Amino acid sequence: MLTIFHHQARRRTAAAAIRAASATAAVTGTAAGTAAAAAISAAAAAGIMGAFPDGFIWGAATASYQIEGAWNEDGKGWSTWDAFTNTQSGALRGDTGNIACDYYHRYKEDIKLMASMGLNGYRFSISWPRIQPQGRGQVNLKGLEFYSNVIDCCLEHGLQPMATLFHWDLPLALELECDGFLGDQIVPAFADYARVCFEAYGDRVKHWITFNEPWCTAVLGYHSGVHAPGIRDESGAKTYLAAYNLLLAHAAAVKVYRREFQSKQHGIIGMAINCDWTEPKPTDDPWELKRNAEASLRNIMFFCGWFSEPIFCGDFPEVMKEQCTGLPEFTEEQKADLKGSADFFGLNHYQSQLVEHCPRHMRKGQYFDDMELLLSHDPSWPETDMGWSVVPWGFRKVIMWIHNRYKPWAGIYITENGCAIPGDSEHDTNGALRDTFRIDFMRAHLAYMHTAIQEGANVRGYYHWTLSDNFEWARGLNMRFGLIHVDYKTQERKMKDSAKWYSEVAKANAVVVKPSDPFMDVKHSYI
Repeated sequence: MLTIFHHQARRRTAAAAIRAASATAAVTGTAAGTAAAAAISAAAAAGIMGAFPDGFIWGAATASYQIEGAWNEDGKGWSTWDAFTNTQSGALRGDTGNIACDYYHRYKEDIKLMASMGLNGYRFSISWPRIQPQGRGQVNLKGLEFYSNVIDCCLEHGLQPMATLFHWDLPLALELECDGFLGDQIVPAFADYARVCFEAYGDRVKHWITFNEPWCTAVLGYHSGVHAPGIRDESGAKTYLAAYNLLLAHAAAVKVYRREFQSKQHGIIGMAINCDWTEPKPTDDPWELKRNAEASLRNIMFFCGWFSEPIFCGDFPEVMKEQCTGLPEFTEEQKADLKGSADFFGLNHYQSQLVEHCPRHMRKGQYFDDMELLLSHDPSWPETDMGWSVVPWGFRKVIMWIHNRYKPWAGIYITENGCAIPGDSEHDTNGALRDTFRIDFMRAHLAYMHTAIQEGANVRGYYHWTLSDNFEWARGLNMRFGLIHVDYKTQERKMKDSAKWYSEVAKANAVVVKPSDPFMDVKHSYI
C-alpha cells in the first residue's frame, strides 16, 4: 500500500501544498496565523505533512443525555434513559445522566473552549423529550429556546452546527404508550418532531442527522438489553422490527425536510452509522480464506449495510434478505422513500476486527446467529479502555469502502472517532491531562483518513468523539473519551494535552505524521 508517508513523490506534493498554506496563513497577520504558518513550514521542511482540503470541518461531537444534565428542569419530559438509569440501574455503579457535565447550564463555557481550540464545527444532539415532553403534541418552549441559544452561541464563535435529531434518548411516553421503535406510531411522531426542529433551527443549522447509530438502538436496546429501553429478545424479531421502523422514521423525516424546508434553507441531511472494519482472518487454507473474505463483507452488511443499503440503494442487503430469520420487507413505496434519503454519509468508527466464517449455532441470539461468523482481535493490536482494537489502517479501508460503494453527493463526514484511554478513569486529574495515548490514536487515524482523501474519498469533515468526559451510557461516568477533563464533583473543565494537540491540527488544517509514530506500524500483514 502506498501512502504519503511511504512514497517520496507524494511527500513532495504534500510539502508543496503545505508551503502554499503557510504563505496564506502568514499573510493574515494574526498571531494564530503566524504561529500556524511557522508550524506548517517546519513540518513541510520535514516532508511529513498531510494538508486537508480548504473548508474542511474540524469539530467535536456530543450527545444530549451524555452531557446536559437538567434531566427534569424547565419542562423536560422523561426519556427512556432517564428511566433506565434511575429506575433500572442500567449503568455501571448506578451512575446516571441526571447531572452529567451540567452542559445545560454551562454550554457557553464549552462552546468557548471549542472556539479557543480553533475548531469550526460542533455536532450536538437535540433531546426529543426536552422539545416534546410526551413525544407528540405540545412543544416545550423553554426546551426549544435552549437549543436556539446553543446554535446562536455556536455561530457567534465561528462553529458550524451539525444537529442530530435522535441520539438514543427517546421520550419515555412513546415507549410506554406506543412500544417505542416496535410500534408504527413512532414514524409519524418522529416526522412531526423533526418538522418542529427544522422550522425552529433550519435557518441556522445546515447539517442535519436523523439518527445516530441506529444499530445500537436496535441491537443494544431491543436485543441484548444493555441500552435503554433494556429489552432482551434473542429471537431477533424485535431487533429487526426496531431497525425497520428506525429506517421508516428516517425516510419520513427526510421527506418532510426535502418537501418543506431544504429548498429555502439550503441544508443537507443524512444519518450517522457506526461501522467497524473487519479483515478476513488469515489462514493457510485457501478455501477457508475465501469463506473468511465472504464473512468480512457479510459482517459489514449486517452492521453498516443494514442501514446504509436502504438509505442509499432502497432495500436491505441481499445477504440479510437471504439469511435473516424474520426480517421485515419494505413495500415498493417505502423503498422509493428510502432510496437516496441521505445527502451525505455520517461515519462513526472506533475499531477494526478479524472475522472468520462459522456455521449457525445460537451464540448470542438470532441476529448474531444469522451472520454466520465469529469476530476476534489480533493479539498484537493495542486496545483502548473499552477493549476496542487500535487499527488505524482499518479506518482508511472503511472510508474507501463507503466512498466506492455509495459515492454520496454531499460527501462523507466522520461524525465520531475517538477513544477512552486505558487506565484514564483511575488517574488523578494531572495524570488524566497527559493523554499521550489519545494523541497517538488521533494522529494515526487522521493520517490514514488523509490517505483516503488522497485516494479520492470525498471526506469533508471530522468530529472527534468527544468534546468532554461525560456519561458513557452503560459504562456510566467511568469511561472518559473527552478532549477536556471534567471533574464531576466541581464541574471544572481542564484541557487535556490532546485538546491542545488537536487545536494545532485544526488551526493548521494539517497533520504531522512520521512512519515511526505510535500506531502507524500496527500489524497489517493482511493488506
